[in-house]
Amino acid sequence: MNASALPLANNTPLCYSINSTPFKYHPTIASAYFSSIFATLGLTSNLIAFVVLIKSFQRSHSRSRAFLIFLGGLVVTDFMGLLVTGSIVISFHVTHFNWRLLDPTCHFCNFMGMSMVFYGLCPLLLGAAMAVERFIGINCPFARSTSMSKRRTVSMVLMVWLIAGCIALLPLTGVGSYHIQMPGSWCFFNISSKGNDLAFSLLFSLVGLMCITASFLLNTVSIVTLIKVCCGQDRNQRRRDHEIEMMVQLILIMVIASTCWCPLLIYILMSVVTADPVRDENVLFCIRMATCNQIFDPWIYIMCQVSQLRSLLHKLCFPEVLSK
Repeated sequence: MNASALPLANNTPLCYSINSTPFKYHPTIASAYFSSIFATLGLTSNLIAFVVLIKSFQRSHSRSRAFLIFLGGLVVTDFMGLLVTGSIVISFHVTHFNWRLLDPTCHFCNFMGMSMVFYGLCPLLLGAAMAVERFIGINCPFARSTSMSKRRTVSMVLMVWLIAGCIALLPLTGVGSYHIQMPGSWCFFNISSKGNDLAFSLLFSLVGLMCITASFLLNTVSIVTLIKVCCGQDRNQRRRDHEIEMMVQLILIMVIASTCWCPLLIYILMSVVTADPVRDENVLFCIRMATCNQIFDPWIYIMCQVSQLRSLLHKLCFPEVLSK
């Protein structure tokens, strides 16, 4: 029987139709501590990174501000993602509320499911957009207008948020569906090889994998171009160092995103294509890995800025070294 028909048959809301029996959840203090520490570490890291990026934006050159705007959009997305989803999960572990009593119409579950999809796709889409921006900036430096770069970058960030938001809203239109997930502390879309759930599962996984693939290809071309420039006779060493610094950050962002997200995206794709049973334990493990992306990302910007600060102090304290 189609899952969407279950609510009509037994008056069970759609988000509970697959798991008709409540989860046997055994509350532990360790679960509450783990979720709290995990969320606090991520929120603090992104807040520090946001302050660092603001200071960098104020003293940066015009050609690097577009990249910093992308980084700022990524930090804001990661911070809000942890704040929204983390608050719900921690509240569940602390209060052990009953989803069916608190949310009999599935509105709260749908909100969390949309948040999981939106804040999950945004970093991948932003990573691809940053790869496009760097590809154009390095390979076609005269193809973009520096006077419009800031406005164009803000528009691209808003467009990414719009695309991710539209995808997250699809289950509310009947393409896919959000359901409560084991151990009952969170909601996510139903990973299934049947009906509209198949279409949404494929859409989510393929969009994520295509973003990672596009980032890899574009960043590879940009790196090759930079290597050729660095090996050439161009004497503008400062500009080369600036471009290399941005590419290092972008490569690290891509590696972390690929490591954290590929297990979930590939597992969803393989599950729906092969019609294998979806194991809740595997989904939970992959989701936790994907969430780590929101914690590791900000430390890339923080460490890069610390490296810049050390370089600046070295130049100020040992100017005679540079004059030789």
